[in-house]
Amino acid sequence: MSKKTALIVSAHSADFVWRCGGAIALHASLGYDVTVVCLSYGERGESAKLWKNEGMTLETVKSERKREAENAAKALDVHDIQFFDLGDYPLEMTREAKDRLVDVMRDVQPSFMMSHSKYDPYNTDHMYVSEWTLECRAIAQAWGHNPGQKILGAPQVYLFEPHQTEQMNWKPDTFLDITPVWEKKWAAIQCMEGQEHLWHYYRNVAENRANHFMRNSGGQSGGRKAKYAEGFQSIYPRTVDEL
Repeated sequence: MSKKTALIVSAHSADFVWRCGGAIALHASLGYDVTVVCLSYGERGESAKLWKNEGMTLETVKSERKREAENAAKALDVHDIQFFDLGDYPLEMTREAKDRLVDVMRDVQPSFMMSHSKYDPYNTDHMYVSEWTLECRAIAQAWGHNPGQKILGAPQVYLFEPHQTEQMNWKPDTFLDITPVWEKKWAAIQCMEGQEHLWHYYRNVAENRANHFMRNSGGQSGGRKAKYAEGFQSIYPRTVDEL
């Protein structure tokens, strides 16, 4: 039986923690090998707390954000975390970087992938990464790209929740109960020391999404109890035999 796998494509080193840390930990507990790709460390635009320290340098910030992300990945039982170190604000992908991401997709052969919302006027790094993830998925499916390499199938891509959701044209169609692994996500959140101001914001998001999970899981007054959940928007149709 082939190993169950998942791939997370994160623009900056903390995005995978806030937005899908519960999904990562939950699927790891179900036997999935979860690979996380951080395209940048978020060293320029998402490390204000570190930059306020006297004498701070770019390399020191990158080193700190890498350490935080590695600790968070360990807390979530991530199988493999990879850093592309492409820079941020702006985050740009060369053809070489895209080919590298295609290679990761083909190597991991994920059952599903996760990345950012399609639109984000507050952080264009995020929406570019969403576009690049879909582009690389298509390339990874092409028989003529690096012939002889195993091609990618057709994994679902879930877009995780952005900040200031209402502004992003992001509409969740999937809610995942992460209550059993919440303590792992909370531990990972606290590893992101450079963005401590977001810790309780994302706890509140998880609590609110748990309410939505219950309201949508059956019964007029709500279904299965959940304390914490995450929301996702699927890109491709899902095929079913029963509703």
